[in-house]
Amino acid sequence: MAESDWDTVTVLRKKGSAAQSKSKQAITAAQRKGEDVETSKKWAAGQNKQHVITKNTAKLDRETEELSHQRVPLEVGKVIQQGRQNKGLTQKDLATKINEKPQIIAEYECGKAIPNNQVMGKIERAIGLKLRGKEIGQPLDAGPKKK
Repeated sequence: MAESDWDTVTVLRKKGSAAQSKSKQAITAAQRKGEDVETSKKWAAGQNKQHVITKNTAKLDRETEELSHQRVPLEVGKVIQQGRQNKGLTQKDLATKINEKPQIIAEYECGKAIPNNQVMGKIERAIGLKLRGKEIGQPLDAGPKKK
């Protein structure tokens, strides 16, 4: 204890927080002192836009002439409509039966929908008519079912 110098005073100062060091005043003060100031702009800050990927982007990119997706042919839409009416179903009834929205059935019947094999298969089973292949409009074969 005899070696201690009681006249020396040490003052510990807190360093500024990150928010203070980013303030305009702190930046201008650092520039006046000649210190290095690094600034960088964040791309799409606060948004998650850089990770948005649509399902058919690659397919759309590969197309050269027209930038549009293949739609359900109008012929298929007519077959869906006729099969639905023959069963006495409305668009809403058919949509409920296949667990889809009524809007999807309307899009398929108008020929505005992008074909989805799962939805097409559900509609085929519900109305009992083929919608894909060469035999569009023909009744589904009641072949052997898997157990």
